[in-house]
Amino acid sequence: MLNIGCHLSISKGYEAMGKDALSIGANTFQFFTRNPRGGSAKEIDPKDAEALALLMEENNFAPILAHAPYTLNLCSAEPKTRQFGREMMTDDLRRMEQLPCKLYNFHPGSHTSQTVDVAIGQIIEALNSIITPEQTTIVLLETMAGKGSEVGRTFEELKQILDGVTLQDKMGVCLDTCHVYDAGYDIVNDLEGVLAHFDAIIGLERLYAIHLNDSMNPKGSGKDRHATIGEGTIGSETMKRIINHPKLTHLPFYLETPNELDGHAKEIKLLKELYQTTDCATVKVI
Repeated sequence: MLNIGCHLSISKGYEAMGKDALSIGANTFQFFTRNPRGGSAKEIDPKDAEALALLMEENNFAPILAHAPYTLNLCSAEPKTRQFGREMMTDDLRRMEQLPCKLYNFHPGSHTSQTVDVAIGQIIEALNSIITPEQTTIVLLETMAGKGSEVGRTFEELKQILDGVTLQDKMGVCLDTCHVYDAGYDIVNDLEGVLAHFDAIIGLERLYAIHLNDSMNPKGSGKDRHATIGEGTIGSETMKRIINHPKLTHLPFYLETPNELDGHAKEIKLLKELYQTTDCATVKVI
């Protein structure tokens, strides 16, 4: 089964996001936990959360994905920024327990004027102070393109973070196709090799989700510019191989392409056409 969604605005509420997803042929979605460029967040309305849970159950939704704001940086050289990030993530994970959403994705951060090793140590320290044994939400590190001083450009950097977290069962990875391609991983000509490398370094069992995005830039550019599916340097044929790959079809895929609802509907239609039905295929687009 092909499970597809799109990135939706939380401003209209949780049930409304579910209805918007259904209106374009989707059965999942991704959302920012709060203003992506700020720090404010509304308390969750229990009735809205219950309505979303019912809608998801009635329509056989795949897991939805919460995305942390871009302002969250656990490895900034500025202590106040790191503390701000800790407070946001702590609050996000508390709030996510009220929703039918058990995946929480965040960008590892930018080390600014520090070394990568120092930054990774700060990320590990923060995660160990935030994550609790009681939480049901899995925290996902996102693969990054390497723009500026981003941490998480290589699978090795992500593994270093994962290895340092005490509660291993609460951690995983979200692979972004645009990011890994821009970071230099050749998913166009050597998808098998990239997946084998990921498996050897991190382990495919720790891959919980995929952001399915085309790229405006060539491999290794480090630019992080998303493109609509089939209109970038990765291309629709590679997307077809990804969504039908036997080691990936069980995962949720989320599109984060530069589109509004009508544009996402067209991408969803295209991906459904590219999808070859298998017994365990699960794809989400945001």
